[in-house]
Amino acid sequence: MGLDLGQVVPQIEEMASRLKEGWQEARERLGLALKTLQLHQGAWQGLGEKCQSARTTWLVAGLVEGLGEPHPLPPLPPEFSVLGVDGSHIALDRHMPVRCYLINGGLARLHYGREPSAGLVRQARLFSREEDLVMPDPSGLRAERVEGALLAARRWLEEVAFLAEALKEEGPFPVLALLDGSLVLWGLAGQACRDFVRQALLERGLVPILDGMEALARKGPLALASYISLPRSTDVVNALRVALCPYEPPDCDRHCRGKKDRECNGVAGVEDRAIFAPILKVGERSPLFLTRSSVVEEHYGRHQVFFFYLKGEEEMARVEVPSWVAQRKELVDLAHALVFDQVRRGGGYPVALAEAHEQAVVSAQDREAFWSLVGEVVGYLPSAASQKSQSKRTRWV
Repeated sequence: MGLDLGQVVPQIEEMASRLKEGWQEARERLGLALKTLQLHQGAWQGLGEKCQSARTTWLVAGLVEGLGEPHPLPPLPPEFSVLGVDGSHIALDRHMPVRCYLINGGLARLHYGREPSAGLVRQARLFSREEDLVMPDPSGLRAERVEGALLAARRWLEEVAFLAEALKEEGPFPVLALLDGSLVLWGLAGQACRDFVRQALLERGLVPILDGMEALARKGPLALASYISLPRSTDVVNALRVALCPYEPPDCDRHCRGKKDRECNGVAGVEDRAIFAPILKVGERSPLFLTRSSVVEEHYGRHQVFFFYLKGEEEMARVEVPSWVAQRKELVDLAHALVFDQVRRGGGYPVALAEAHEQAVVSAQDREAFWSLVGEVVGYLPSAASQKSQSKRTRWV
């Protein structure tokens, strides 16, 4: 039998009651956040220095262009191209006798101008070699299986490589290269990920690809950006938490360990998009901010990640760009104008990413057909799969 919704209804009602009780407190926290932002907007450099010296238990944005000043929408160039890429995968199935996984990439190439055109491309790659399935430590003492968060990172790297290869065929006109999600590989942060994995995927994988894109940007206007829909980030709000901190320099472990009535808690729980919603008009962006993620600072080399918030007609989005885009105003303006244009054309979400997703998506039927094809070509007997796998594929009631 399926889900008994009758059991869930009272639990949903209880959850709704709790949420309503918290709305007033949330409004008060947002009000304090907006007041703090306004107070420090004219002296944001000083707050930026305080943020840089702070030792906090949460991620604080680097202030590089201001705090809350809106930036108007730049004009569109008369002719431009947008390349969007997305990906999905079929993970290794431990119940099957063949060890492999598949990454399916989708790319949309849209050109606007006197002769508009569109192209859609799919790229499916099978990974079955030992070096694809296991990532060894150069010392030979340890290894990590390519699954879960590591497989997701490997897929994302394939998407970036797919996009970089497609850019080599573009003309000299302005180009926006667009990724879905964050430029920061958060899955590789923290103690759970070994350093040799980060070095392999980032320092020897991602960084050379970004080097190549940066070289292309020197030949013509090219902006790389990633689009995050409905962001839950609090980097900028955390800078406001630093502003409320009475200590110089702020040090959470030293001054506030175990304290429940910290001054900075007055804005805790507020998301960045909430503070920019009343500040920005449709089409405007926030100032640029620097992400201070440790995985970026330690493994991205000179390709640090910056971000801004962009107000569309339907939602507030977070747009991330590498440093070689952030350091050139004309490329920031290009990313700003073209991302918003894509959102407008796509009815709230970048049309290039939506089309790329349609090319990349792998359905449940696709997965079933893939494993059936693997079994047929490799030639194993159905009984070679685990009994659990057989049970899922056989209806016996």
